[in-house]
Amino acid sequence: MAEYTVEQLVLGHEKAFVPERAGNTDAVVQYHLTGEQGGDWVITIRNGVCKVAAGVTANPTLTLIAEELVFRDILMGRMDGMAALMQGKLQLKGNLGLGMKLVGFFDLQRGI
Repeated sequence: MAEYTVEQLVLGHEKAFVPERAGNTDAVVQYHLTGEQGGDWVITIRNGVCKVAAGVTANPTLTLIAEELVFRDILMGRMDGMAALMQGKLQLKGNLGLGMKLVGFFDLQRGI
Protein backbone atom coordinates (compact mmCIF):
# COMPACT_ATOMS: atom_id res chain seq x y z
CA MET A 1 0.00 0.00 0.00
CA ALA A 2 1.35 3.42 -0.91
CA GLU A 3 2.00 6.10 1.68
CA TYR A 4 -1.04 8.25 2.45
CA THR A 5 -1.57 11.43 4.38
CA VAL A 6 -3.41 11.23 7.67
CA GLU A 7 -6.29 13.18 6.13
CA GLN A 8 -6.58 10.66 3.28
CA LEU A 9 -6.60 7.80 5.78
CA VAL A 10 -9.26 9.43 7.95
CA LEU A 11 -11.49 10.48 5.04
CA GLY A 12 -11.07 6.97 3.61
CA HIS A 13 -12.88 5.56 6.65
CA GLU A 14 -16.26 5.99 4.93
CA LYS A 15 -15.32 3.74 1.99
CA ALA A 16 -13.26 1.37 4.14
CA PHE A 17 -16.11 0.77 6.60
CA VAL A 18 -17.46 -2.80 6.64
CA PRO A 19 -20.94 -2.63 8.22
CA GLU A 20 -21.08 -6.37 8.93
CA ARG A 21 -18.02 -6.05 11.16
CA ALA A 22 -19.55 -3.22 13.18
CA GLY A 23 -22.87 -4.97 13.77
CA ASN A 24 -25.30 -2.65 15.54
CA THR A 25 -22.61 -0.27 16.80
CA ASP A 26 -23.91 3.23 17.46
CA ALA A 27 -20.97 5.45 18.33
CA VAL A 28 -19.32 8.81 17.87
CA VAL A 29 -15.52 8.70 17.88
CA GLN A 30 -13.35 11.80 18.27
CA TYR A 31 -9.89 11.64 16.70
CA HIS A 32 -7.47 14.20 18.11
CA LEU A 33 -4.22 13.88 16.21
CA THR A 34 -1.20 16.04 16.92
CA GLY A 35 1.72 16.84 14.66
CA GLU A 36 2.23 18.41 11.26
CA GLN A 37 -0.67 16.54 9.62
CA GLY A 38 -2.75 16.40 12.77
CA GLY A 39 -6.26 17.64 13.28
CA ASP A 40 -9.61 16.80 14.78
CA TRP A 41 -12.16 14.54 13.13
CA VAL A 42 -15.46 13.05 14.21
CA ILE A 43 -16.29 9.53 13.06
CA THR A 44 -19.97 8.64 13.42
CA ILE A 45 -21.02 5.00 13.12
CA ARG A 46 -24.77 4.53 13.10
CA ASN A 47 -27.28 2.32 11.28
CA GLY A 48 -24.56 0.51 9.35
CA VAL A 49 -23.03 3.73 7.97
CA CYS A 50 -19.78 5.52 8.78
CA LYS A 51 -19.56 9.29 8.33
CA VAL A 52 -16.45 11.43 8.76
CA ALA A 53 -16.41 15.16 9.48
CA ALA A 54 -13.65 17.55 10.47
CA GLY A 55 -14.12 19.10 13.86
CA VAL A 56 -14.87 18.38 17.50
CA THR A 57 -17.91 16.86 19.18
CA ALA A 58 -19.05 17.55 22.74
CA ASN A 59 -19.76 14.03 24.04
CA PRO A 60 -17.99 11.33 22.03
CA THR A 61 -18.42 7.66 22.86
CA LEU A 62 -14.65 7.31 22.47
CA THR A 63 -11.78 9.77 22.08
CA LEU A 64 -8.58 8.63 20.40
CA ILE A 65 -5.50 10.80 20.96
CA ALA A 66 -2.22 10.18 19.17
CA GLU A 67 0.59 11.80 17.25
CA GLU A 68 -0.30 11.63 13.57
CA LEU A 69 2.71 9.47 12.64
CA VAL A 70 1.73 6.88 15.28
CA PHE A 71 -1.86 6.90 14.04
CA ARG A 72 -0.74 6.40 10.44
CA ASP A 73 1.60 3.57 11.43
CA ILE A 74 -1.25 1.80 13.26
CA LEU A 75 -3.60 2.11 10.30
CA MET A 76 -0.90 1.02 7.85
CA GLY A 77 -0.14 -2.07 9.96
CA ARG A 78 3.38 -0.97 10.90
CA MET A 79 2.55 -0.59 14.60
CA ASP A 80 0.30 -2.65 16.84
CA GLY A 81 -2.44 -0.52 18.39
CA MET A 82 -2.31 -2.38 21.70
CA ALA A 83 1.46 -1.90 21.90
CA ALA A 84 1.03 1.82 21.14
CA LEU A 85 -1.57 2.03 23.91
CA MET A 86 0.68 0.25 26.41
CA GLN A 87 3.63 2.51 25.49
CA GLY A 88 1.53 5.66 25.95
CA LYS A 89 1.77 6.57 22.26
CA LEU A 90 -1.99 6.14 21.89
CA GLN A 91 -4.58 7.28 24.42
CA LEU A 92 -8.19 6.19 24.55
CA LYS A 93 -10.86 7.88 26.66
CA GLY A 94 -14.42 6.68 27.02
CA ASN A 95 -15.66 3.29 25.79
CA LEU A 96 -12.42 1.29 25.79
CA GLY A 97 -14.19 -1.83 24.49
CA LEU A 98 -15.11 0.11 21.36
CA GLY A 99 -11.51 1.26 21.09
CA MET A 100 -10.29 -2.33 21.00
CA LYS A 101 -12.74 -3.26 18.23
CA LEU A 102 -12.70 -0.08 16.14
CA VAL A 103 -9.86 -0.89 13.74
CA GLY A 104 -11.60 -4.17 12.87
CA PHE A 105 -14.58 -2.25 11.43
CA PHE A 106 -12.48 -1.10 8.47
CA ASP A 107 -10.75 -2.63 5.45
CA LEU A 108 -8.22 -0.06 4.24
CA GLN A 109 -7.63 -1.96 1.00
CA ARG A 110 -11.10 -0.96 -0.15
CA GLY A 111 -11.16 2.50 1.37
CA ILE A 112 -8.34 4.42 -0.20
